[in-house]
Amino acid sequence: MTTMPVQITVRGVPESVRNELAARAARNGQSMQEFLRTELERIASFPSPVEWLASVRARKEVTGGGVSVASILRARDADRK
Repeated sequence: MTTMPVQITVRGVPESVRNELAARAARNGQSMQEFLRTELERIASFPSPVEWLASVRARKEVTGGGVSVASILRARDADRK
């Protein structure tokens, strides 16, 4: 099933934000519309922080697992080598 694209209007965007977004679009060789559409699609492809945290907590509850301080420190130190 194909759906029609919708239009979104955002009011009250500070000029400095608009200018930064326009500069990023230009650096990517995109129009502002293309850039914003791509960014919105990217944002929508990930769970929200609240959803992500709920899934982590649910997974932890199922596995009953936790991570020890020692294993965290070992992983941290391994990255520093």
